[in-house]
Amino acid sequence: MSPMNRKAPRRVAKAVAATALALSLSACISVFPESEPATLYRFGQADVSVPKGPKGAVFSVLKAPTTFTRASAGDRLLTSTRGEVAYIADARWVSPAFVLFEEAVASAFQTDPGRARLIGRGEIAKADLVLRLEVQTFEAQYVNGPKSAPEVVVRVRGVLNRNQDRTLVSDQVFEARVKADDNRVSAIVPAYDQAVAQVLGEVVTWVNATGPAIQN
Repeated sequence: MSPMNRKAPRRVAKAVAATALALSLSACISVFPESEPATLYRFGQADVSVPKGPKGAVFSVLKAPTTFTRASAGDRLLTSTRGEVAYIADARWVSPAFVLFEEAVASAFQTDPGRARLIGRGEIAKADLVLRLEVQTFEAQYVNGPKSAPEVVVRVRGVLNRNQDRTLVSDQVFEARVKADDNRVSAIVPAYDQAVAQVLGEVVTWVNATGPAIQN
């Protein structure tokens, strides 16, 4: 066989490989644009209503990191229907739910003119109380079946301890249930927003009312 004939099979093999690679790349390129990006939503924007509390000196509160039920801590919207759980397709929180919740807690205390003031771990101010929040339920429940408008349930346990000796001051559970106007994501998200605002309003009110217990 001449050198020319030996090179011919190699050229054919290279051409076949190049064609296969091009086809595989074109297949990859054509797949991704067809998938629709998930729509992003947020909660924590609704105004938190807190009744005017008792007068007295301002006290500082150190808030420990909030614990969150694992199934709903991420960026997906959790639903439950008669014991079955699922996530809403093509919808995501703009950040993980536990991050948005922490931001909402901080905002609720910052905007409230009451006695309690949250402080950070790196601040010099001495904390009078330590606040721990545990989000036990954070989901849209289809109580009347999967085709009905769901009810958003937010249940949070709050624990307050004196910072000096860790004595328990108060332990309470807060719950809000807000029914969505329709079985659409655009109607379910506002229900989340309202439920979070209701719960945080109760939490801030509760913390403000514990001030006198610090001296007891």
